[in-house]
Amino acid sequence: MATESGPEETKVSDRGMVTIPAALRQRLDIEAGDKLRWTVDDGDLSVEVLHQREGVFDDFEPVDAGETDAVALESEFGAE
Repeated sequence: MATESGPEETKVSDRGMVTIPAALRQRLDIEAGDKLRWTVDDGDLSVEVLHQREGVFDDFEPVDAGETDAVALESEFGAE
């Protein structure tokens, strides 16, 4: 993959680690905690960004489910 200014190269460390260039991190919105999925197809390496953001449900409103009895619910579903 290349940035608008051209191809990017990085070096693999002796521990197998690679630094993603800042320009690519910004362009692809890669942040700490995100995961990368690596696949190889006919010798070509592909990387897919899996955004793993904390607080993804922060915009949801809580729902009042009323009182529940966890013991009764467990027996209803056959949990022991």
